[in-house]
Amino acid sequence: MTTVNVGQAKTDLSRLIALALAGEDVEIARNGVPVVRLVAIQRKPGAGFLAAGGSLAGEIRIGDDFEFTDAELDEMLAP
Repeated sequence: MTTVNVGQAKTDLSRLIALALAGEDVEIARNGVPVVRLVAIQRKPGAGFLAAGGSLAGEIRIGDDFEFTDAELDEMLAP
């Protein structure tokens, strides 16, 4: 576990975030007394993708002929 004072945490925030993302707990202390713990948030797989939900709403259109009909598939796969 890494412990730093508030002033040092301000200076080294990017490095401390990298440590937390690597799985290390980081404590931030005030006057030598730990007051905050910096830890990485455990996100669900695909959460970044879902967070963008709706950003292209109304911009993407799927044509009626996007999927083949059963008859078209049978015709293509017939020997």
